[in-house]
Amino acid sequence: MAKAEIKSVEEFDQFLKTHNDNIIVVHFWASWAEQCQQMNEIIDELSKDSKLFPVKFLLVQAEELPTLAERYKIESVPAFVFIRGSKVVDTVLGASGAELNRKIRQYVDSYIPSAPQRMKELNEHLKDLINYDKVMLFMKGTPAEPRCGFSKQIVAILNGRSAKYGSFDILTDNDVREGLKKLSNWPTFPQLYVNGELVGGLDIVKELEASGELEQMLPKEELLEDKLRKLVNKAPVMVFIKGTPDGPKCGFSRQIVKILNDSGVPYESFDILENEEVRQGLKTFSNWPTFPQLYVKGELVGGLDIVKELVAAGDLNATLSPS
Repeated sequence: MAKAEIKSVEEFDQFLKTHNDNIIVVHFWASWAEQCQQMNEIIDELSKDSKLFPVKFLLVQAEELPTLAERYKIESVPAFVFIRGSKVVDTVLGASGAELNRKIRQYVDSYIPSAPQRMKELNEHLKDLINYDKVMLFMKGTPAEPRCGFSKQIVAILNGRSAKYGSFDILTDNDVREGLKKLSNWPTFPQLYVNGELVGGLDIVKELEASGELEQMLPKEELLEDKLRKLVNKAPVMVFIKGTPDGPKCGFSRQIVKILNDSGVPYESFDILENEEVRQGLKTFSNWPTFPQLYVKGELVGGLDIVKELVAAGDLNATLSPS
């Protein structure tokens, strides 16, 4: 877990105890502050960076947990507190993504964990890499430029099956290279994983291809249009917003959530900030370029302006609950 939202002081203190050797970056923020929302988006991206695996991000709403805000002398948001070994080692005040990124990487570069912690973190890092995509290939080089004959052959097999897969160049990280041998109990590369489970090396993949089993093992890629159609039909009323109903991440999303809550009609939501493919694809699918987007029984109603017009005309509830 690279990122977590803290709901209580007890949860916060327990996290510090169980991650005593990590670099913990605590973002004190407020849901009403646009700058905080922007910094949360930056944290989302940083938390996905595998090179920052020693770092754990915690989100703390300063006004909801004033005890923690007072403990760390937080007077304004956004504010970032760096903690290691339960001690504050640094702070970043204000919405400076560049400064936050610089300091985080500075601490990562100087990070020396204890031996047990180093092994634990490496194994967590390896598991994250293995599960980064449904199909993961650990090879020498890249699919575009394999750097050994075995890697070149396995890439040709996967490409020949039009497989969608992620890859990792084990020549770029000796810790990953040696650690993966131990974790998988497989001494050579390339190594192919499907759904987090080791399939094997080149010889095994060749045998599976010859028997026809490889194609059955490779997950079939769902067409984006089918995926979007399922999403808009997930519930009778679906709203696609930035953030969640409990924590909207833009003013338009906050307004439409309030309108829907006031209507009393049950609805479900999807955070388009969590999935760029859905975010961009839905614009084309619906022929509607902005968010939020509201759907009823799989049909687009529109964005915030349309919903406001329905409220003004007294037609919202009839639209949300058609007979």
